Amino acid sequence: MHEPDKPILTERQREVPQLRWVDTFSRVLDSKFRIPGTGVRFGLDFILGLVPGAGDILSLGLSGTLIATMARHGASPRLVARMLVNVVLDALVGSIPILGNIFDLVYKANYRNAELMREYYEEGKHRGSVWPVVVAVIVSILVLMVVLIWVIIELFEWLLSFF
Repeated sequence: MHEPDKPILTERQREVPQLRWVDTFSRVLDSKFRIPGTGVRFGLDFILGLVPGAGDILSLGLSGTLIATMARHGASPRLVARMLVNVVLDALVGSIPILGNIFDLVYKANYRNAELMREYYEEGKHRGSVWPVVVAVIVSILVLMVVLIWVIIELFEWLLSFF
């Protein structure tokens, strides 16, 4: 993995303001802070994950925004699909109490996606229509958010049934 406290994308890639934002925001979400005395880094995604349900939904929305931005700036449909897998895995495992928080400390889906984008640009594979991908990303994120909200509601109803 690339050094967490350094830019993920190359300087040339960071010349595009939106990609500079992707680079910076990916690090804010996954690796901005360090646990003192350790090499363990975490970001806003971990902090949001501490808020049951709502934090995971907000984090998912932020990750979807990053993917949509990368799709608008050259990511191929295949690359976007790989990014979506990272985010969906992060959202599903991240929604499990305690285990999800530990997973967020290790997995860092947004950081991984920015690294995928850097590698993709370095290979020079920029082709294919972006708009179907952007629509698919938005629809996928919305569907996942609805599913997460439904699971949270069901969980709370189940818990309240004990009282």
